[in-house]
Amino acid sequence: AVVSTQSTGLATIGIGYTLAMMASAIAIKKPHPTYKVAGVDTSSPAVQTTNNVHTDNMFKLPQFYALGTSLVVIASGGLGLIGVAKPLMSEVFGGTLPHIVTAAFASSFILMLSVGNLSGRLAWAAISDKIGRPLTFHIFTFGSIAIYASLPTIIQQVVQNQSVASLGAFCGLSVFAISIFGGVYSLLPAYESDLFGPKYVGANHGKMLLFSSTAALLGPSTFLYLRSASEKAAITDLLSKVDASCFEAKFGSPMTMADSLIEAKTVTVAKLMEIAPAGTMDPTPFLYDTSFYSIAAAITIGAVTHSMIRPVNPKWYEKVEELESKPI
Repeated sequence: AVVSTQSTGLATIGIGYTLAMMASAIAIKKPHPTYKVAGVDTSSPAVQTTNNVHTDNMFKLPQFYALGTSLVVIASGGLGLIGVAKPLMSEVFGGTLPHIVTAAFASSFILMLSVGNLSGRLAWAAISDKIGRPLTFHIFTFGSIAIYASLPTIIQQVVQNQSVASLGAFCGLSVFAISIFGGVYSLLPAYESDLFGPKYVGANHGKMLLFSSTAALLGPSTFLYLRSASEKAAITDLLSKVDASCFEAKFGSPMTMADSLIEAKTVTVAKLMEIAPAGTMDPTPFLYDTSFYSIAAAITIGAVTHSMIRPVNPKWYEKVEELESKPI
């Protein structure tokens, strides 16, 4: 019944999405030739004809890779956080604040991240128009480093003090991080236009999205891999503290069989905590710490590469004699 309900829901979403896209495609029309925007001088060419980098040369530019690296690391962090949001909330805070962090709260957390994604796309675009794209991207990179690096400390505060305020700080900073994730995508075309010229921005942006695809593969898988590695390390540490006779009584096998029991998911952190010595701290809330620190370290690389971006060497700009030989 559950599978049937989920299939029906996915089918409904798919049909709704298809209808919305078809309606939008039909509704989109070119403006009337006589239409003019108030206050805009239409006597100049619509497309800038100087300082444009042809899309054929994009892979030759260091600026392309520097900006792409920033995109990969920030998007990896955002996609990874979104991908593990619900289990993260339950695993990290469910045992500490069970009356607050319920399944409904975890679902609301995902909704909050979605709102952050949407609002970031709107707000950061407006901010960048005021302060410029380079400065906004500096805020993205250095701000993300601070956020992801601080989350493990906030988690520790929640666990040690049962602090609701720290839980709120974790949620707020997570939403802010996702707003940056959304902001990156809203700013990219304009930033690419600033760097490489507006004439081929569509094709150039398509190539930049190769980095987005890389982030989609790296982000969630990195979070899950590092979480799994942390879990194995935590189990190993607990095994060193558990009495061998208690282990055998609990699992019906000697401790020498622990590796095979771990592979079979018979031995888990939760079950080991049941026979761990009194006073042993449950490592479950801290299983994502390595993921957060690793993302912060990766974004540091992105911050460095972005700081190295300089104007494109004029030799890559399209020459006047090339304008009629290459299609737009």
